[in-house]
Amino acid sequence: MSDNSERSVVVERTSSGHFVATNARGGTISFGTTSGAGGDTEFTPVELLLAAIGGCTAADVDTATSRHAEPSEFSVAVTGDKISDELGNRMINLAVTFTVAFPDGEGAERARAILPRAVKSSHDRMCTVSRTIETGTPVTAMIKDA
Repeated sequence: MSDNSERSVVVERTSSGHFVATNARGGTISFGTTSGAGGDTEFTPVELLLAAIGGCTAADVDTATSRHAEPSEFSVAVTGDKISDELGNRMINLAVTFTVAFPDGEGAERARAILPRAVKSSHDRMCTVSRTIETGTPVTAMIKDA
């Protein structure tokens, strides 16, 4: 493990059902759980999870393929079903679908050839987000003393 392995965000409540997450570099993202006052378009925590899966694997695949050719189209759709059962609220049927195209030109055939291997490699070992979900890493919840 590297010396600088810790990653963190701080989530602060801004109003009822609305929050802002701030990373260690000062970046922020707003999200919420209720509608109204901007809540109609805010991401929900579940949508942020889906975006994290898609963003992580997109970055892996983009790095592997775009060094050979700039894509003319590159999108990643992430879907799943939110259920509530005896195990509690959770997501099932998570699926990641890539739509990637490269224009004809230098490196395009190589980028197309690499694409399936890059997607598989990201899924099987590189994407930290989906790998964490698939391996079932425990989450500890605690209350800090005031």
